[in-house]
Amino acid sequence: MVPDTFSIVVVGKSSPAVRFAMTFDDVRKIALALDHVEESTSYGTPAFKVRGKLVARLWEDGETLVVGMDFDQREELLAAGPDTYYLTDHYRNYPWILVRLPRVHPDALRDLLRGALRLASAPPGAPPTPRRRSTRRRA
Repeated sequence: MVPDTFSIVVVGKSSPAVRFAMTFDDVRKIALALDHVEESTSYGTPAFKVRGKLVARLWEDGETLVVGMDFDQREELLAAGPDTYYLTDHYRNYPWILVRLPRVHPDALRDLLRGALRLASAPPGAPPTPRRRSTRRRA
């Protein structure tokens, strides 16, 4: 059985493509399960913060999540998944990435929010936390 946060979109006759219809409610469930994360607002949109520092927020279009991220990881994601991850000129010089909720895999979203939490929790001037490579294979 396919969970209700997923939907199947058929592309052509023989190659169905899975589209992950994540919603902000899904984001809320994941974010609030993380240590010390609280729901708040930022720029008039729903957001999640840790000790007053922004972790992620819903973008004004209602289908995009703004997530904190270091520049190196951001470049990797932009190159690997341009249909899911993107930037506008506004965010180019800031450590944030835009994530299309209908396209992001739930596991990837969970990892993104955990990373954003680590970034927001780091003391000012602390070196970036090394990322652990996942041993899971993704299709």
